[in-house]
Amino acid sequence: MPGDIPVGVSVDTHAAGQPQRQTIDGTYAKLVPPQPSHSQELYRHLCGGSQNATFAYLGVGPFENEDEFAQHTASIAPSQDPFYFTVIPKQALAGGTVPAGAAVGYISLLNIERAHRSIEIGWVIFSPALQRTTAATEALFLLMGYCMDTDGLGKRRLEWKCDALNAKSRRAAERLGFTYEGTFRKHRIVRGRNRDTA
Repeated sequence: MPGDIPVGVSVDTHAAGQPQRQTIDGTYAKLVPPQPSHSQELYRHLCGGSQNATFAYLGVGPFENEDEFAQHTASIAPSQDPFYFTVIPKQALAGGTVPAGAAVGYISLLNIERAHRSIEIGWVIFSPALQRTTAATEALFLLMGYCMDTDGLGKRRLEWKCDALNAKSRRAAERLGFTYEGTFRKHRIVRGRNRDTA
């Protein structure tokens, strides 16, 4: 290229890894591949009571019954992009009312761009019992490490996107060290409503 034309910095062009169905183990939580046996517990922890807060910013849910939710979880389990993990705490939560080993949420990797070594964490659906716990924070850090470590996927860019109105998700991203880069206005139509994406 001519010396007077600005171009980006040279980078290693090897492709990043593809997520694998494996357990990612931590001290307080582990991420495991989704199993049909998780569906009943996930339904109980994610869909009990009002589902409005859990699914308000997502294109799925609320679910009418356990069978409908089981169909949903069966449909996402084999997906390669988004690529899902179930979150399992290693200690009891909510004052002991949620036992260790229960399936209490799920999370995914999506927009997997191996050639550009870029990936996004999304579809973060944590039960109220899991939210704001050490297990929740560790689950996110485990996935972040898996994405960025050379022993994992070896990505160079990790993204977190959310509905611009989802203050809880935006706070979580900032707390985890993500940098706000801007808002895509009129990015999506979700449930017949405009979604600006932060």
